[in-house]
Amino acid sequence: MSITLETKQGLIAGDGTLPIEVAKCAKNNGCEVICISLADDNLKQLKKYCKKVYSCHPGQVNKIEKILVDEGIKQLTFIGKVHKRVLLKLNKFDKRALELLKQAVRLNDDGVMMMIINEMEKIGITVLDQTIFIKNLMIPSGVLGKVKPTEEQLKDVDYGFWMAKEMGKVDVGQSVVVKDKMIMAVEAIEGTDACIKRGCKLAKDGACVIKVAKPSQDKRFDIPAIGLKTLKKMHKYKASLIAVEANETIIVNQKKVIDYADKHGIVIMAV
Repeated sequence: MSITLETKQGLIAGDGTLPIEVAKCAKNNGCEVICISLADDNLKQLKKYCKKVYSCHPGQVNKIEKILVDEGIKQLTFIGKVHKRVLLKLNKFDKRALELLKQAVRLNDDGVMMMIINEMEKIGITVLDQTIFIKNLMIPSGVLGKVKPTEEQLKDVDYGFWMAKEMGKVDVGQSVVVKDKMIMAVEAIEGTDACIKRGCKLAKDGACVIKVAKPSQDKRFDIPAIGLKTLKKMHKYKASLIAVEANETIIVNQKKVIDYADKHGIVIMAV
């Protein structure tokens, strides 16, 4: 279903480079971007491409909604990492946020995000596909760099891809670490980088990292993404390959990622 983009776009930005890419592409497409930043690592860069940038805590629901309504936002993109550890502490969560959390049956990723999307719809805001401004960052199938996978690695990729899809069905995580047809680690609340660290420490060296979309992936949130930080974590802990799902995964700074993988002998592929 095609959608007509509003000239004024809302952006709720977590950590990392992706929110900057979305803001830049939206601006280049003639949009005025109003950003609510939930992190501070990319705040300076966001200000280059956004008309306004507000800083909020993820638990300040009333404040966030008031900004969106006052700014007249009708379309909104959520992108960037907001770590679920905030749900373990609940610091700075307003009364409204706490009430919403109490109503939730489960606080898995899909459950939390659907709850947020429903709240947005109540105030007349449509949450957009995360890739609507950055479809050029989605990657097709194939080996992306110069380093080719071995037959043994491909067996690990097949196993890891299946396991990651199974984990996705129950919304546990999107990534697994495999070595010699054994699962070293499955991503949970800690995130991909911590999963890589944990799995590769067990594997010692030569582990394969596999990251996929959930079988019923909602493109409004949790689109799989990797970047240079992911590859550096792999190199530090001696992983030898990363496989992602073709046409379902974002790679930020693709040339730098591929160059880094080539330099350090890491296979990078989309299947």
